[in-house]
Amino acid sequence: MPKRGYHHGNLRQALVDAALSLITEKGPTGFTLSEAAKQAGVTPAAVYRHFEGREQLIIECALQGHEIFGDLMDFAYKNGQPSALAAFEATGRAYLAFARKYPGHYMAMFESGLSRHATPELSRAVGRSRGVLEKAAEALSQHIPEDRRPPATMFSSHIWAMSHGVVELFARGNPGGNAPFPPEDLLEAGIGIYLRGLGLVAPDS
Repeated sequence: MPKRGYHHGNLRQALVDAALSLITEKGPTGFTLSEAAKQAGVTPAAVYRHFEGREQLIIECALQGHEIFGDLMDFAYKNGQPSALAAFEATGRAYLAFARKYPGHYMAMFESGLSRHATPELSRAVGRSRGVLEKAAEALSQHIPEDRRPPATMFSSHIWAMSHGVVELFARGNPGGNAPFPPEDLLEAGIGIYLRGLGLVAPDS
């Protein structure tokens, strides 16, 4: 990119966009601040006007990712409509869709080793995005007898882990990407098996 055209107000976002591109290409620990500055078309010194170091830049990428992710999860959930089951399954599909559409954000969020409490803003954003899935799990759990009902946090964490595994192994073009089934089908089948085990989906006839 040419070394001109960025005003003070949008240089910060230009650096974030450059970092997201580099994260997608090299992973969250595979690039330097100098590379981000070069891709944004500015000098390395300009980076420090907005970020103390690479970790702070990655935190901003993760923060923006969680904000987008929270919006997407909330949209998929649709306040539990048309049913608790349909809304819950939609949040699982939204996870996969987000990972595919925003790979740089996804890696900054889940593969950078950052603590979710790195900043108060990041902690709130993470809590919001996770909260949607927990809310979906809690609503669906109401159909399970109380003495057999898992905690909503555990329920949602199982689905979160399953979704993450499908993304990592089958949806990112790495060696496991050559799966015999589409990632969407793998995730849907896995969620179905899990929900059958809880008695929330009738067994196949």
